[in-house]
Amino acid sequence: MTTLLEVSGVSVSFDGFKAINNLSFQIAEKELRAVIGPNGAGKTTFMDIITGKTRPEEGRVIYGDRAISLLHMSESSIAQAGVGRKFQKPTVFEDQSVADNLLLALKKNRGPFSVLLFKASRDDQTRIEELASEIGLESALRRKAGELSHGQKQWLEIGMLLAQEPKLLLVDEPAAGMTPAEREHTTDILREAAKTRAVVVVEHDMEFVRRLDCRVSVLHEGSVLAEGSIDHVTQNQKVIEVYLGR
Repeated sequence: MTTLLEVSGVSVSFDGFKAINNLSFQIAEKELRAVIGPNGAGKTTFMDIITGKTRPEEGRVIYGDRAISLLHMSESSIAQAGVGRKFQKPTVFEDQSVADNLLLALKKNRGPFSVLLFKASRDDQTRIEELASEIGLESALRRKAGELSHGQKQWLEIGMLLAQEPKLLLVDEPAAGMTPAEREHTTDILREAAKTRAVVVVEHDMEFVRRLDCRVSVLHEGSVLAEGSIDHVTQNQKVIEVYLGR
């Protein structure tokens, strides 16, 4: 499989504390990966580095078929290059309908005149319906986003990211605060998304990670401690000591 993202030898410190320590990580173009680890393991900083929010002191972050370095790019240009990120708390336009939220997110020319003159085409409407179907909100297109449940808002935000057609999707703790049924549907959405792009899921909920049924990377003290299937990493003695044994 072709590698989409390669992080190698990356380190970053905050006030003398090494948040990321010689971290190396790879993900293929169409792959679902879970990233787990104790609090303070460097999971958020890892995502901050990929999206350009944090600059490492050393190492490389190479992305895409043209092998471009993300370390010299701004946050917005990294997003335009196809890296999408979903934070833990959903951020949707509460007063707008589900359809309008998806429409606003579609990958379009965002110049000032094109925004003023924008009118949704038939293709746009079709794409919105496709996205709503992918995230399980086809019956809620006319509802205001503010009326949705917590889980549905999470799905809408994933749909808004998918509307931007990212090649790499970073998702932070999507299962938090969801009902069991919502969690199950979220795994379906993420597994489906990973058929056409790379998806990295940072998660604490081990049952959710097990249901994702994908390769797992365990972070500890800013570097990868173990990697493999969920059964492989949960039987690793070091992983049990630093994470699961608590």
